[in-house]
Amino acid sequence: MAALLLLPLLLLLSSSTPLQAQQNITLGSSLTPQGPNSFWLSPSGGFAFGFRPVIDGNTSSYLLAVWFNKTTDKTVAWYANTADPDAEVVQVSPGARLQLNSKGALSLQDSTGTEVWKPNAVGAAYAAMLDTGNFVMVAADGSTLWGTFDTPTDTILLTQEITPGMTLRSRIMPTDYSNGRFLLDMDSEYVALYLVAVPSGYKEGYYWYIVGNITKLVFDAAGTIYTAMGNGTNITMTSGVPGSMAEYYHRATLDTDGVFRQYVYLKDSGQWSPPAWATVGFQPPDICQPMLSLGSGTCGFNSYCKFDGATNQTSCFCPPQYSFIDEDRKYKGCKPDFQPQSCDMDEASAMMQFDLTWENHVDWPLADYETYQHITENQCQTLCLTDCFCAATVYQEATSTCWKKKFPLSNGRMKYDVDRKFLLKLPKSNSSQIELQKNNSFSQTELNISSKWKKDKTTYCTVTRIEVQPLQSSFNNLGLPLKAFTYAEFEEATNGFKEVTGTGASGVVYKGQLQDEVRTCIAVKKLDKIQKETEKEFTVEVQAIGQTNHKNLVRLLGFCSEGNE
Repeated sequence: MAALLLLPLLLLLSSSTPLQAQQNITLGSSLTPQGPNSFWLSPSGGFAFGFRPVIDGNTSSYLLAVWFNKTTDKTVAWYANTADPDAEVVQVSPGARLQLNSKGALSLQDSTGTEVWKPNAVGAAYAAMLDTGNFVMVAADGSTLWGTFDTPTDTILLTQEITPGMTLRSRIMPTDYSNGRFLLDMDSEYVALYLVAVPSGYKEGYYWYIVGNITKLVFDAAGTIYTAMGNGTNITMTSGVPGSMAEYYHRATLDTDGVFRQYVYLKDSGQWSPPAWATVGFQPPDICQPMLSLGSGTCGFNSYCKFDGATNQTSCFCPPQYSFIDEDRKYKGCKPDFQPQSCDMDEASAMMQFDLTWENHVDWPLADYETYQHITENQCQTLCLTDCFCAATVYQEATSTCWKKKFPLSNGRMKYDVDRKFLLKLPKSNSSQIELQKNNSFSQTELNISSKWKKDKTTYCTVTRIEVQPLQSSFNNLGLPLKAFTYAEFEEATNGFKEVTGTGASGVVYKGQLQDEVRTCIAVKKLDKIQKETEKEFTVEVQAIGQTNHKNLVRLLGFCSEGNE
């Protein structure tokens, strides 16, 4: 009795299992996104061609695709794109229909009956989903009229070749099949990986290439990817691992982070080893290397990239006081979580409200807009702090070179052998900001900014501005901007307020020298009181210093007064 019950079940399984696994797909056959006829299988069942949800579990939108049917994640290897220059992915609703019609043409129609995609082929006698992963339309004489290998998307498979004029384009995200930010392009003189603009596809610059008389890029049956040259030699791109098609599934994909990776999937991994795709080769060796081009680089603008060679993973990070514009789409970059420096802010206020923070082992090698040589790190920092266009600065001590960086920062990377010091401009915290005040005893022209520093709770210094006289030295050719000084710096510069150069109704003027490389001569007035005549009086007194032989005279209106907190 049990045998009689089992027989109908076996007959049912034997009739339903190979329902879609057929060698030839005859004219008049069709598929719909939902129902029993949604895809056609290859003879082994390893590959499928048909409708697949854009997002697993979501039945509102479908791709027309080729996928690995026996892997746990049903990895997509090809998907239909529109024929326009931007080649956007075709997505259809559950009411769509794909048909191999009586004229031997393949046509995809949306739920309204409008044709939204078709390959450039007609007159096929039949179609077939092959065990190589290539879906083909075949003429009566057995020749291939069209196949998915002819129009690759982001992936190539074993035995597939790319010839001049063909491209691979990454997805924007693993679950978003829109055109991404990276392109593998090929012609008869090169094969190269490019960073491209989204959505236009404009090639902003290459970051890996092979140059020469190139005939094709081959993913051979042994698992090696190489470029075949016109002189008969081959240049290996990735070598893969030994393993036959019977043991492994193979693919090579231009991933969303710009890395061209070769993967293998062990078909029979055993009970204790869950199957998964393993990377066996990739190019370029480090995607975080600067691309020396337009665009943001691997990660978005104002972010930086870290590539882990051990895990073959790319990670993107935001610097301090920045955050991702979109946590789910980090390629959009990072935004400052503070109000950037206003160009209406005077230089003294900028120096008191902003600081430069050393970002260890991080560099944004592009986005320079000014370079200085033979200057100190302090001078480099001052030049950035007082420039509203400057987002960061880089200083290289070995060459005494300073680079100013503008927004947005691009091609950021983490690299442990960086020999340059990267300093990011950030606002000072509330606890460390120097208090600003306006002194009503002076007009706005006379007193641009008042800033006070406390010393022993009784003594304050207020710096209004620095006026650099025309000098012959390279130091002042930098256009040294306004700098704020602490009381301790005044005290050191004047040797403890030791040398008196003059006195006035409001206080005593002392002579001093800054501790810079040219020993700039200064005059500082220590005030007993502040009055409108103070600056005029100070101007007369400082002229005495101007008559000396010092070439580097800075008129520093430094008022230091005694008073209560």
